[in-house]
Amino acid sequence: MILPLQIRAARVLLGLTQAQLASRSGIGLATLKRIESAGTELTGTAQTMSRIQKALETAGVTFIDEQGEQGPGVRLRKPVI
Repeated sequence: MILPLQIRAARVLLGLTQAQLASRSGIGLATLKRIESAGTELTGTAQTMSRIQKALETAGVTFIDEQGEQGPGVRLRKPVI
């Protein structure tokens, strides 16, 4: 499951506003704001988090799991030509 900090980082990398991501995810803006402000705590339902993750991945990011001493992260995918 992705973390709120990864959601915020992915959104910023893509240049999306919270309103744009909420719309693409099919969730309420207040819900997204609450989730992003949670930092490292999971506050959304599994379904909500999955919808956000799918919207961000569709827009062009890849989520990176925690690996040893490296924390979780996010990176942009190369555009498909």
